[in-house]
Amino acid sequence: MYRFLLTPRWLGGTAVGLVAIAVCLWLGSWQLGRFEARASTHHEATRTAAAPGQAAPLDTVLTKAQPQVGTDTVGRPVTATGSYDQAHQLLVPDRAVGGKVGYYVLTPLRTADGRAVTVVRGWAPGAPDSARAPAAPTGQVSVTGRLQAPENTGSNGAVAGGLPAGQLGTISPAALVNVLPYATYDGWVAADSVPDGLTAVPTVQPQGGDGLSLRAFQNLGYTLEWFVFAAFVVFMWFRLVRREAEAEQDRALGLA
Repeated sequence: MYRFLLTPRWLGGTAVGLVAIAVCLWLGSWQLGRFEARASTHHEATRTAAAPGQAAPLDTVLTKAQPQVGTDTVGRPVTATGSYDQAHQLLVPDRAVGGKVGYYVLTPLRTADGRAVTVVRGWAPGAPDSARAPAAPTGQVSVTGRLQAPENTGSNGAVAGGLPAGQLGTISPAALVNVLPYATYDGWVAADSVPDGLTAVPTVQPQGGDGLSLRAFQNLGYTLEWFVFAAFVVFMWFRLVRREAEAEQDRALGLA
């Protein structure tokens, strides 16, 4: 009944099916490897953030080759040297620390290369009040803190366009470009040493930072898809074989 499997048509079709299954399994395995690599990177970044090492100069962490803050650099201790731009000190409202809502005191630190480091010098409870915000020190200073990722636009419900002058809704280069006359490094630095009246800001994980990125789960989804495709090829092969066997049986009985 199954002698038709030895015909050239079925031999060729079976070979094509086997190639398709092999390709699907290979692509599924490749996507699974990508997921595992991203998971490993995430876990390594989490361990690094939990046990930070010695502070490194910011310009050696954010370089021309890697100018953006990533999961491997969030929470990393960094240092920066320059002078505070007191004229552009900003208050960032609706930020919670220790379960209380208050505001950040943000002061750009101008560096020798012309760019500025966005330094959050601390947090204070209550509504933003520029009169209560400590002035930044003058002259050349060195700041040590923890590197943070840029906030997503509109984070914490703050809308930059609806805030008074001197306040900022989102700490990100896209928002700062509208209020600062110079370029800034990506992300921001939470200073370790804060003036009297302010509280040091803990490391802020980016949205989704407590887990794997969406792209990692996309890799996992693609893995499942390719394995399903391979199973579908097997299913269709057996279904076609069964139909052909039934047709052969009908012809042998003179029913077709």
